Amino acid sequence: MNDTSSAAAGPAANGFGGLPAAPYGGDEHGLICGFWIHPERPTEALPTLAQAQARLSDPEGGFLWLHLNLAHAGALPWLRRNAALAESFDEAQQQGSRSSRIERVGDHLFAVLNDVTFDFAFDVGDVSTLWMQVSEHLVLSVRRAPLRSVDRLRMAIKRGDRPRSSVALLDHLLRDQADELQRIVRQATERVDDIEDALLAGRHAGHEAEVAALRRLMVRLQRLLAPEPSALLRMLSNPPEWVADHDKQQLQQASEEFALVLRDIQALQERIRAVQDETAAHVAQENNQTLYVLTMVTVLALPINLISGLFGMNVGGLPLLEHKNGFWVVLGLIVVLTAGLTLLVLRATGRRK
Repeated sequence: MNDTSSAAAGPAANGFGGLPAAPYGGDEHGLICGFWIHPERPTEALPTLAQAQARLSDPEGGFLWLHLNLAHAGALPWLRRNAALAESFDEAQQQGSRSSRIERVGDHLFAVLNDVTFDFAFDVGDVSTLWMQVSEHLVLSVRRAPLRSVDRLRMAIKRGDRPRSSVALLDHLLRDQADELQRIVRQATERVDDIEDALLAGRHAGHEAEVAALRRLMVRLQRLLAPEPSALLRMLSNPPEWVADHDKQQLQQASEEFALVLRDIQALQERIRAVQDETAAHVAQENNQTLYVLTMVTVLALPINLISGLFGMNVGGLPLLEHKNGFWVVLGLIVVLTAGLTLLVLRATGRRK
């Protein structure tokens, strides 16, 4: 069940970690899901923003995660009225900022993360953005399209996972993103393996469009999903006071995991480029062979075209005009000239080989 599921799916979700069934995604302000999370107490589902506000007034040592649908008309107005949004958060919505980064804004952490949509089908358009604001007792996340990593995080919490802090939840999301990206790279690698096997077997036709699409996808994933290292380093060097040392170390490790996956993407891009070059070479070779055949046909047809053109001028003085075997003489001349030209072409071709 993805994060576009209706409230009717609520009972089916019951039983994951003992969370009570709740209307899912049915809040009038676009709340997709909400949780109060405590590292030592059972997680509490918050089906409405009214309940979330009541719990936020007394978090009891835990923190809240509210995930909203930005495509809902009431989501952003509610956030502006009731949440202490950082200036960067509001600007990112207005400007559509999509550059992945995690940075400090006052006493908050602001994150822009890109992830593949829930119905990802290896298309460059299947990448969407998640905007997050993280404080000590509140994590706000908004998106316009369902995202795989967010859905994995939501299901993990329903199964009973309890991040120890709001930063730990952000770290959990980053690791889920890295796992999802690694899965995409693995699937893309398998497809490239199949294409390479086909090329080695001489079956290179029909792969050009797929290879080009894979390369565009890898370039887009690398550009959008790679967090800006400079912004993360600045944040880790001067985090808000409420961020624990353990959480900083976890974020650093998550960043290193992303770096490993991005190196895999770069290596896959090189393989895809090599496949494209090989495919282009095969296509060029076929085109050259076709052009060579057409040229040979044109050359071999030169005697018959030339002689038929001369004898078709219909002017006085044409030779063999009154000769009873004139046709056969001209035909024999064409055959001899064509045979001689064929021998010359074959000899020239043999020397070139």
